Amino acid sequence: MNVTVENLAPCKKLMRVELETEKVDGAFEEVTREFQKHARLPGFRAGKAPRHLVMKAFTAQIDDEVRRKLLSESFREALREQQLDLVGRPEIEETQFGRGQPLQFTATFETAPEFELPDYKGLPVRREVRIVTPEDVERAVGILLEQRVTYVDVARPVASGDFVVVNYRGTCDGKPITEIAPTARGLTEKKDFWLHVAEGSFIPGFTEQLVGASAGEKRTVTVQYPADFGESELEGLTGVYEVEIVQVKEKQTPELNDALAQAYGAETVEQLRAGVQRDLENELQHKQKRDTRDQLVRELLNRVTCELPESVVLSETKNVVYDIVRENQERGVSRESIDQNKEQIFAVANNSAKDRVKASFVLGRIAAKEGIKAERDEVARRVVLLAERYQIKPEQMIKQLQERNGFAEVEEQIISGKVLDYLEEHARFEEILPGAPK
Repeated sequence: MNVTVENLAPCKKLMRVELETEKVDGAFEEVTREFQKHARLPGFRAGKAPRHLVMKAFTAQIDDEVRRKLLSESFREALREQQLDLVGRPEIEETQFGRGQPLQFTATFETAPEFELPDYKGLPVRREVRIVTPEDVERAVGILLEQRVTYVDVARPVASGDFVVVNYRGTCDGKPITEIAPTARGLTEKKDFWLHVAEGSFIPGFTEQLVGASAGEKRTVTVQYPADFGESELEGLTGVYEVEIVQVKEKQTPELNDALAQAYGAETVEQLRAGVQRDLENELQHKQKRDTRDQLVRELLNRVTCELPESVVLSETKNVVYDIVRENQERGVSRESIDQNKEQIFAVANNSAKDRVKASFVLGRIAAKEGIKAERDEVARRVVLLAERYQIKPEQMIKQLQERNGFAEVEEQIISGKVLDYLEEHARFEEILPGAPK
């Protein structure tokens, strides 16, 4: 077999392959014999039809099977011979094929990046010295109390700290605000809108002007939109609002007692605090581990310089863009705003994708060198966890993974996690005070 390779780009190759006539004819003979063993032709028992009749009846099928067999086997052999690590699917173009002649084809494909593995043992990691304090526990308990607050109507004028339900309509220079800022529909008019009467709430200076008003009363509120307000068309302009106070509400926080603790699954307040402490310690441990891994990956990436396969980066960029758009939509960002920032979103996603792809190749090389693999029981446990996360049966998850070739991704995730555990085990830690630069 004659193989030549041309570099089209740092991670893109053009391979030309010519396979000897003898091997082509040998493949035709082998495939023809297999067809002859099973062929059913009129007047002959299965497997007893003459060779020339089988070849005539199944010419197209034999040619297709020989072509498939030779292209697949010779391409894999050429990759091994040239020591090339294929990434993605190749584009194979047959240029010559037939009995009595050599097979010739070209293959265009991308390969894994070439780089020297840096010294990955003893990577530096700076870890904050943190513990869960009683103050942390009390803050967390306070958040639990906030989840049980109630808002009670009160028959008195608005006071600072209250919540009010209002109807309002705003103008700017006598015009509806949407004529100046078309996307600011929520600033133009609202009904039954809840506001916290506190400094800086809603539009700066708005709620303070409601203090002293009673339910049913109307007030005119004048505000100046600050420079960092978020609606560039309104920055520095003055808005005038006609506001009707619908309800005045007082926030009531429940008492911390055993009854409240039982609502959260604890018998007593002491047990509730103990449970909160455990949760905070687990959260802290998880955060420190995540931060450690981020530092390890960042240090590895800084020590490796290489080009990356364009198709892999583009595919990962699309995944990151999807994640960014979904997260923005969940936070209430409008489709219009997302479209306006699509170039910035793509740029951010592309940079993130490059880091992810590069990290994947580096971690994969470390795994190969250290003999780190994904065991069958580890894959099985991960499949069960995925099934629980998506609330489907494990059998359904297995089927979905098989349909989209997802088991390779599951194995890669397991291997990457084990490599990061290995790097953490061999890292060089420096303990630092909270807030110190890393």
